[in-house]
Amino acid sequence: MKIKIFGKRKNRSNGLRIIIVGGGKVGVTLIEELSKEGHDITLIDSSMKKITAISEMFDVMGVVGNGASFSTQMEAGIEDADLFVAVTDSDELNLLCCTVARRVGNCAAIARVRTPEYSEEAAYLRDQLGLAMIINPELEAASEIARLLYLPKALEINTFAHGLAEMIKIEVPDGNVIVGKSVAEIGSSIDVRIQMCGVERGSDVYIPSGSFVFEAGDKVSFIASRKNAREFLRHIGFDIQQVKDAMIIGGGRSAYYLGRQLLGVGIGVKIIEIDSDKCEELSMMLPDAVIVNGDATEEEVLREAGLEYAESFIPLTGLDEENIMLTLHARNISDAKVITKINKINFREVISQLDLGSVIYPKYLTSETIVAYVRARNAAQSSNIEALYNIFDGRAEAIEFNIDSESDITGIPLKDLSLRDNLIVALIVRNGKVMIPRGNDAIEVGDSIVIVTKQTGFDDISDILSE
Repeated sequence: MKIKIFGKRKNRSNGLRIIIVGGGKVGVTLIEELSKEGHDITLIDSSMKKITAISEMFDVMGVVGNGASFSTQMEAGIEDADLFVAVTDSDELNLLCCTVARRVGNCAAIARVRTPEYSEEAAYLRDQLGLAMIINPELEAASEIARLLYLPKALEINTFAHGLAEMIKIEVPDGNVIVGKSVAEIGSSIDVRIQMCGVERGSDVYIPSGSFVFEAGDKVSFIASRKNAREFLRHIGFDIQQVKDAMIIGGGRSAYYLGRQLLGVGIGVKIIEIDSDKCEELSMMLPDAVIVNGDATEEEVLREAGLEYAESFIPLTGLDEENIMLTLHARNISDAKVITKINKINFREVISQLDLGSVIYPKYLTSETIVAYVRARNAAQSSNIEALYNIFDGRAEAIEFNIDSESDITGIPLKDLSLRDNLIVALIVRNGKVMIPRGNDAIEVGDSIVIVTKQTGFDDISDILSE
């Protein structure tokens, strides 16, 4: 294939030079997120149609060719690249692309690998091939879904400090004890240390101050140690028991990963899959699960499978429209905890207005991980990004920083720091202990810090200071 190039390479700026192979859902999402942050991006894909369309949508250079080819990578500028990301639909191609890139260039490399056999060997492959990271969107999505089924009243759960702390999003029901109370009143009346981080009310998002008063229907994110988070939920009347069973629609990789995790903690699993060959394969891979061969879009199949009595319902088909319709049907006939996987629909504002329970976007889970890595690479030496989450449909960010050395923010009480507006230092983890910071607390070298902000693009902890 003759190599075709679209666009021009930018002059090097403060950003990184990044090559992405694969113009699918994940590739486009990565380009969208990374281009906002001023990086020089080149996309490689074998489809001229994709390259043309994406080059018109974003300010990127496009190269039509085989991403594993030495000559294609040279045309894309591999010798000057800082980061190489392979996210095609083929695990083998992604690994080969990264292997070539590591031999030809002096860049970090990230590969998307989704096959269960490879995922079980991810650490070995990463080390042997010299990769910075191996990412599995389906496994990440399954892990996020599993966390929600362990605490079904939560709409979202994000983890920090290697699982020591959690940020949990809930919807405040009518008559709840926190309705009509301010953040300060809740803090003084409930003897559990948590930090209120964000509130979504209608189309608005707030970083709440002590005087903020909660209303029924608010979607509230708070952060605490795992133990305190559950104690707070119990105190305000939320059930904290995990579901007893899960009905999963679709027998793809996500269903396998999710089924394996749920069975491991004693949650019953029933998977409905239309393809008989897949059913046979799942029966061997998940012998303790109940596998039903049927079309879940038929109401009779769902009824006979026991949807009316299921404690949780998770459609994981490859069609967003089907997942949405299945969720709405389940909402209509059962009290199940519902979780909806959305692959590519872009109308997030419309989706947020539907009664879909918790919504999972695998492509955004992948992009968050890679954007966090890119920001860490681009950061000053004083800190490093450990985790990054887009919350409230991307209108706020929660970022975990590791504090590696002294800087303008260390050793100074938080009340004496000039912080940006709409920002809160939500959590400090010191020597393995989770702290909810107060004004007299100071950030120290060795701490892990979680900040929540309505501003985006932070890559160093010093960015929290107002200019």
